[in-house]
Amino acid sequence: MAETPAGPGEPLDALLRRLRGRLAAAGVENPALDARLLVEHSTSTDRMDAIRDPGRPVRSDAVQAAEAAVARRLAGEPVHRIIGQRGFYGLTLHLSPDTLEPRPDTETLVDLVLPRLRAVAAERGHCRILDLGTGTGAIALALLSQIPQARAVASDIAPGALAAARRNADENGLSERFETVLSDWFGDISGRYDAIVSNPPYITASEYAALAPEVKDHDPPRALLGGADGLEAYRVIAAGVTPHLEPGGIVGLEIGASQKDGVTQVFQAAGLVRIDAAKDMGGRDRALVFRL
Repeated sequence: MAETPAGPGEPLDALLRRLRGRLAAAGVENPALDARLLVEHSTSTDRMDAIRDPGRPVRSDAVQAAEAAVARRLAGEPVHRIIGQRGFYGLTLHLSPDTLEPRPDTETLVDLVLPRLRAVAAERGHCRILDLGTGTGAIALALLSQIPQARAVASDIAPGALAAARRNADENGLSERFETVLSDWFGDISGRYDAIVSNPPYITASEYAALAPEVKDHDPPRALLGGADGLEAYRVIAAGVTPHLEPGGIVGLEIGASQKDGVTQVFQAAGLVRIDAAKDMGGRDRALVFRL
């Protein structure tokens, strides 16, 4: 990483301790991690810098930037919104106000569909993926990074989300196999796919009211709210999926922790059968796979 410009200032280790203390005193859940991420971002340092040269001086402008970042965190803004990016499945993804912040739970869906798509690519020499409501492009780009023969179309209703997804594809070296389409679900989608994947909005209105401010105040509501019962988007996907699936194609979905049966019923009514399911790292139902 680029070095902090030379000059007098607060030692790096002292800055980390001081800002960690501010976060801890305010009751922030992970003060050590948050302080490290914000200081590294603000001072253009990394963990090895703190280990190899903990006493390196940090210039006053970088100290001020770190203090400003911590002030935003203390006001309830999530760390990765402050930084503007987050890691997902080994990729670094930039965020925008139109995108959800990709979270580790969504990696459960990638893990679930990946072996099936690898088998398709090995057998046919290619694989086509449609990612509905792509946001940052997280799911599609993670799959492309693992399957060199795959290509993906990523759709979203928000132009800002598609701009972020294209940037992420470009900066992760995946843009040649990645296409974006402005579409309200299947409205402007054409063709057939070996896999249709989605992390659709699935939060009910009552659940939304109880969300932590870090989520409710910073993730776009339309990417969270799934109607009265949280299943509205699943009904739309189930109703439109059949004409866009290749023979033997699959539908992979992230779900809310209490929605396994409800989503299964929606897709069974549309003529699909559930063939796989997975729990997230917390042991909660998180991903389902269907096929015709």
